[in-house]
Amino acid sequence: MKTVLDTRNLAETLTAYAQNTRRIALKMICASGLGHIGSDFSAAEILTTLYGAVLRIDPKQPRDPNRDRFILSKGHASGALYATLAQAGFFPIEELKTYMQPFSRLNGHPDRNSVPGVEANTGPLGHGMPIAVGCALAAKLKRASWRVFVLTGDGELQEGSNWEAAMAAAHFGLDNLTVTVDRNLFQQGGSTEKTIRLEPLVDKWRAFGWAVREVDGHDPAALLEAYSAIPFKPGCPSCLIARTHKGHGVSFMRDNPAWHHRVPDKKEMSAALAELGEEIRS
Repeated sequence: MKTVLDTRNLAETLTAYAQNTRRIALKMICASGLGHIGSDFSAAEILTTLYGAVLRIDPKQPRDPNRDRFILSKGHASGALYATLAQAGFFPIEELKTYMQPFSRLNGHPDRNSVPGVEANTGPLGHGMPIAVGCALAAKLKRASWRVFVLTGDGELQEGSNWEAAMAAAHFGLDNLTVTVDRNLFQQGGSTEKTIRLEPLVDKWRAFGWAVREVDGHDPAALLEAYSAIPFKPGCPSCLIARTHKGHGVSFMRDNPAWHHRVPDKKEMSAALAELGEEIRS
């Protein structure tokens, strides 16, 4: 995303890109009648910051062996990922109109065999972390310089495979691995703490041998500062717990678990776009 990297006011530009990601994802979901809008909106700044300023990756060479790897473990947030990838130049923005349509390569969950920039097929929760650990270990064995980033949901951490992967990452000293937890406090059906309590989450990650920081996940400046400090501790994998809000950016969606999988009607779409800064013309 060279337009982002060349801008002086980087954090402000990333914020604008994140809002555009939300507008695009909203339109995609409304057009297809399918999607996970709450998760897309909570992850927008994280994805925009990674692709706009952190990842060493060239959209013209998405399989460059020296690229950084990013894995969207919470694969249901594909709308935000596709919007981010298209804005970064991995494929034409016009293709976003095919989201979840018959024969489209933009499925509800990302497919690495079809979509440039997608590193792993994700959707079943708890799979992204183990894949990321394998990628990071491969880089260590090859003495390669590329890094691995993975974005998980907080409700997803109820899957035991994540903690097995976390133990392995610490055991092998994978300081080329960074996990970002989208800590929006909600999952399908309700809050994470009422479903299966995750707190104290920072202590859990530290107990597994990770170096941990917390950050406002909707503040690109704070995200940039955190990502610039990785690895947080040499010899240890890094965990960034990003405090976010499900449905962030739209007042009637924010912190409302009903919007995990709900699709807005026309009136709700117009109201949401207005809050996201897009004028609706009759």
